[in-house]
Amino acid sequence: MPNIHPTALVAAGATLADDVAVGPYSIIGEHVEIGAGTTVGAHAVITGHTTIGAHNQIFHFVSLGEVPQDKKYAGEPTRLEIGDHNVIREFCTFNTGTVQDRGATTIGSHNWIMAYVHIAHDCVVGDHTIFANNASLAGHVEVGDWAILGGFTGVHQFCKVGAHVMTGVSSVVFKDIPPFVMASGHPAAPHGLNGEGLKRRGFSAESLAALKRAYKILYREGNTLAEAQAKLAPEAAQHAEVQQLLDFLARAERGIIR
Repeated sequence: MPNIHPTALVAAGATLADDVAVGPYSIIGEHVEIGAGTTVGAHAVITGHTTIGAHNQIFHFVSLGEVPQDKKYAGEPTRLEIGDHNVIREFCTFNTGTVQDRGATTIGSHNWIMAYVHIAHDCVVGDHTIFANNASLAGHVEVGDWAILGGFTGVHQFCKVGAHVMTGVSSVVFKDIPPFVMASGHPAAPHGLNGEGLKRRGFSAESLAALKRAYKILYREGNTLAEAQAKLAPEAAQHAEVQQLLDFLARAERGIIR
C-alpha cells in the first residue's frame, strides 16, 4: 500500500503505485496517476489529468497539473505528463495543456528542475535537462534534451531551445536557440559553442570540430540564414550532429537568436 501521511488528502479516483510516498498536508486529485518509487513531499498539490512516472522526487509546496494560465482555457480536460527519474524541487508550477495546441504539457525523464521553476501550458521538455532556480517557460515552448537553463532564464512563448544548449543567468529568450549553442543576455545572443558540455557528454573530437565549423558558418561569416543552411548541407551529409542543427533551423519559425 502507498505510504500516505494521515494529514494528506488523496482522492478516491487517484491511482498510486504501491510504494508511492505522500507527505503531510499534500493533496492528490482524482485524475492523478503516480508511478512506482515516486515520493511527494509536504504541502504539494497534484491535480488535473496528471500522469507521473516512476522514481520521481517531488519536493514540498509544488503545484502540478493546475489549469493553464491562458484566458482561452474553458475547462477542457487537458493533461500534464511527467516521465521517470525527475527531481522537482520546491515551489515549482507545471500547468496542463490547452486544446488550441497539443492538449498536453510534457516533461521527459532524468530532468533536474530546481526551485520556483514554471513550465506553462503545452510545453515540451526533453530528457536530462537542468532548469536552475526561477527559470520560466511561457506557453508552447520546446526544450531539447540535455539543455541547461541558467537561473531566472525566461523563454518567450512558442520559442524552441535546442538540445545541449546552455543559457546564462537572467537570459531573456525571444527567438529560437539552435542546438549546441551557449546563449545569454537580454535579449539572449549566441556566445559560442557549448564545447565543454559536449565533451563531458562524450562527443568525439571529430564531431566537435564539425560543430565548430558549423557555428562559424552560422554566426561568424556574415551569412544570411538561407546562405548558412546551404553551406551547412555538405557538412550535414557527413556529420549527424550538423544534420541535427540543420533540421532545427528548418523548424525555427520565430527565427534564431543573433
